Order: sequence, then C-alpha cells, then structure tokens
Amino acid sequence: MSVISRLASSLGRRDEVPNQELARDLAARKDKAAIREIAQNVWSQDKGIRSDCIKVLYEVGCIEPGLIVDYAEDFVKLLQSKNNRLIWGGMTALAEIAKVNPGIVFGHLDEIKRAKETGSVITADNAISALAWTASANGTYNQVIFSYLLKHLSTCRPKEVPQHAERALPAVNSSNKADFIRVLEKRIEDLSGPGLSRVKKVIKQANNL
Repeated sequence: MSVISRLASSLGRRDEVPNQELARDLAARKDKAAIREIAQNVWSQDKGIRSDCIKVLYEVGCIEPGLIVDYAEDFVKLLQSKNNRLIWGGMTALAEIAKVNPGIVFGHLDEIKRAKETGSVITADNAISALAWTASANGTYNQVIFSYLLKHLSTCRPKEVPQHAERALPAVNSSNKADFIRVLEKRIEDLSGPGLSRVKKVIKQANNL
C-alpha cells in the first residue's frame, strides 16, 4: 500500500497529527523507500499532498536528519516556489540537514539568503538556523557566514532579535563570541520584558563558550 494513503489529506483530515505520526514511524523504521516516495510527491499536482509531504519530510529530519539529506537539492528548489508552505518547509528541512551535512547548505548560501530576505517569518527563522549550523561546522564556513549573521542581528526588527539570537548561537565560539555579545548588548536598548530576558540569557550562554 502506498504511504501516500497515510497522509492527512488522503485521510480527509485537516490537522497535522497523521503526518507527524507517519514521520515518526518512517524515522523509527528508517524506511528509505517510503521516504523516497514522500519526497517524489512533494512535486505532486495535488496541493494537499505537496503540503503534507513537505511536513512529513522535515518532521523526519527533526528526528533523523541523515534520512532526508538525499533530497537537499529538492529543498533548495522549493525555496523558489510560489507556495509559501513549501518554501518554509524546504528551509526547515535544510536547517536540519545543516546539522549533518553542512557542505550542501554552504553550496547554496545565495539561495538561502535570498529566501530569508523575501520569505515569511518562519522561512527567515529557519534560514538563520540553517546558516548557524553550517557556520558551526568549521572555520572556513564560519568566516563566510558569521559576519552575515551579525549584520542581520544588528539590523533586524527588535521583535526578531530574541529568537534569531537563540538560533544563531550554534555559530558562536570562543574566538567570535565577543563580537556576538557586542551586537546583542547594543540591541538590548530596543528590548523589554520576555524578549530582553531571552537575549540576556543568550549573552550569558555565549560568555560561557
């Protein structure tokens, strides 16, 4: 039986529970054939199936990123989609892939930056994660990406600073933490309440690196 029959839209469901359950099952069984079928159907003519499939793929990636690495080029292509769900779904998957195969993400920095600048809030959030995890891989990647992350944190809207500072943290190390902390201390002036507390916590974490 095709794994597509287990998608939420195939079951006439409007919630995400079937997709989440399917992702957990495929990841637990490391069912590469079923994951391949899901990946192929990201390009289905059926909008519901497309949306469900990208959800399943990035949920699999959250559990076991290595299982979706083979589809990284597909996720990059999705960044140019006109369907917002597919764009941020693709970026979410790339953020997970960056943890296990940062070289793939590094090879597509321009596409990721472009999608971050033009995409939704969720797309931007996950772009920061994808860039930060890639930057954490080695000194060469960090040198290219870290300055971009600092510029973003310096200029993004105040309400974005707490989450994006948290998401950028993997890119911070003992040699660059001073610059990171300096940028965040400057942004503190724009913050109050829970956002301020979150940024102070990030500064403390960076100080401890």
